[in-house]
Amino acid sequence: MIVGLYDVDSEIPNLALMKLSTYHKERGDEVLPFLAAMRTDAFGKVYASTVFKDVPDDDLSDHSYLRPGQMEIGGSGWDIQKNLPPEVERMAPDYSFYGYEHNIGFAMRGCRFRCSFCDVPKKEGRPKASNTIAELWTQRTSNFLVLLDNDFFGNPEWRERIAEIREFDLKVCFSQGLNIRIITDEQCAALASVRFWNLHKTRRQVYFAWDRFHDEKLIDDGIARVRAAGIKAWQMAFFILIGYDTTPEQDYYRVEKIDKLGCDPFVMPYRKNNPYQRSFARWVNNRPIFNTVAWEDYQSGLRKFLRSTN
Repeated sequence: MIVGLYDVDSEIPNLALMKLSTYHKERGDEVLPFLAAMRTDAFGKVYASTVFKDVPDDDLSDHSYLRPGQMEIGGSGWDIQKNLPPEVERMAPDYSFYGYEHNIGFAMRGCRFRCSFCDVPKKEGRPKASNTIAELWTQRTSNFLVLLDNDFFGNPEWRERIAEIREFDLKVCFSQGLNIRIITDEQCAALASVRFWNLHKTRRQVYFAWDRFHDEKLIDDGIARVRAAGIKAWQMAFFILIGYDTTPEQDYYRVEKIDKLGCDPFVMPYRKNNPYQRSFARWVNNRPIFNTVAWEDYQSGLRKFLRSTN
């Protein structure tokens, strides 16, 4: 049987699709990438995975290409209650499907919090350990591991995982961000003891988040604790959620403050199709533009451009 795997909108290799690839290859099936324009009847089975609930209108990886009834569709952007079958979940990922040379996985599932903008607690429940670092580190030719944990220090076994990272001398990316609001001195010291890197392994940087405007005091205190452990401001990047329950003025304030502290802001729009959220994210997340063009000038230039194309 020929099996098609359709990655709708993942920004990194899709773990579920890679596990499905391993599962079907072990059963003698041929596994191929499925593209939006392809016909489903050319495949014995097609799996589609979508991470996000919406995508920009100009993104060709649009949900309109999904075909219920002709595809097995999953992912948080489609159904947060749908999971891989246990026999697939326990498979090692097939990194060759993406040609990815490093390692990706979950050391834990769930989260201690129930933030109203986040589906993780609804999908995964309370924090629980799921894999050791040794189990995730399957491509031993690479010393880089991308952890997908949504609440790494909420893992009851986080100390053991930190010890493993140090033992194997791995470079690690905490890709979903760490909760700086409640990070302890012990956890700051543990973080400083490992070789954390950004997602693309280009910079010694760790991700945090400032989602709620009224958490400013907790963010300030957390930054102070992290810096006291020896981690520099430039080594901290902050995901900043916009468009959920904040005003544009509050969005700008958080971005400006994080930047002035010497950390890197990275805007996460709650609705990617919203024109303001899209343009503000593009301005902040394009560092050369952010560093040289004021937000007011960027808005003005964008409006002139849009008028000229209409």
